Amino acid sequence: MLTFPSDSPPSPAASLPWTTLPSGVAELTHLGLIRVAGEEAAKFLQGQLTQDVALLGLSEARLAAFCNAKGRMQASFIVFKRSEGEILLVCSRDILAATLKRLSMFVLRAKARLSDATADYTLCGLAGGAIETIAVDAHPAWAKLNFDAANLVFLYPGAGQPRALWCAPAGTPVPAGEALSLAHWHWLEVQSGIAMITQPIFEAFVPQMLNYESVGGVSFKKGCYPGQEIVARSQFRGTLKRRAHVAHTNGTPQVGQEVFHAADSEQPCGLVAACAPHPAAGFDLIVSLQTAAAADAAGGRLTLGSASGPALALLPLPYALLEDI
Repeated sequence: MLTFPSDSPPSPAASLPWTTLPSGVAELTHLGLIRVAGEEAAKFLQGQLTQDVALLGLSEARLAAFCNAKGRMQASFIVFKRSEGEILLVCSRDILAATLKRLSMFVLRAKARLSDATADYTLCGLAGGAIETIAVDAHPAWAKLNFDAANLVFLYPGAGQPRALWCAPAGTPVPAGEALSLAHWHWLEVQSGIAMITQPIFEAFVPQMLNYESVGGVSFKKGCYPGQEIVARSQFRGTLKRRAHVAHTNGTPQVGQEVFHAADSEQPCGLVAACAPHPAAGFDLIVSLQTAAAADAAGGRLTLGSASGPALALLPLPYALLEDI
């Protein structure tokens, strides 16, 4: 691995020397599954999540958030139907138990049963050529293919590399492919520009602060859910003051760590939402930044942890942002 002097500016990730993009099959042990079953499973989730679950078909998945009354995300999920009466929510394992408890509080008389289904399924991440072993044709993000009892959900690419989520009953053989380390999967995930909620950033962001409205994570046409008024007001009144950005640093970031701008050494201007080691050197990360700070980020003006911390260099977002309405 390359090393850089601690006072040298971070190199853009695209310019760091490395040979091939990570490709293969990774066991996603950091993720878990919540099962919502019953004839009113979709109706129940429709009233809880930022996504229109009522319109969810069997050949698609959705990104969704579960917010508190102030619109702050308590969890985020990849949501898909196993059948008409069974919906799975893929989320970070470190928030699963608490999220399951919170969601269960709202079931009341709904004909829906919630449970931790992590042990019932195998979750794998497929990258690059590993996807082609089971799906030759390209598919857009959030498309879903069904293979008997297994499901394949296409995700946003990372570093230009196709990615997909494989979910199958425990004991089902996983798709063929070289083993991909979890660290490399995390890097591809950061490169996709989409951060999932984990415990260090619990209730830290409204969905737009992580660009969820731009990557299919928020429906503005559905009915009520906790925090909807705040989320809608942020979008339709043009009050979006923070956005997610991909960045690179020679430092060692942590999720939940503050980011500072040279113009104000006392008040942080952002927060680290996800991070992973770059295959060549340093770390790539997703940071939610004040828009003014992001616009004035050149020349090492953004730093990690404190005003004197390692510099951050912003990288291009891999997707277009939805324009404020």
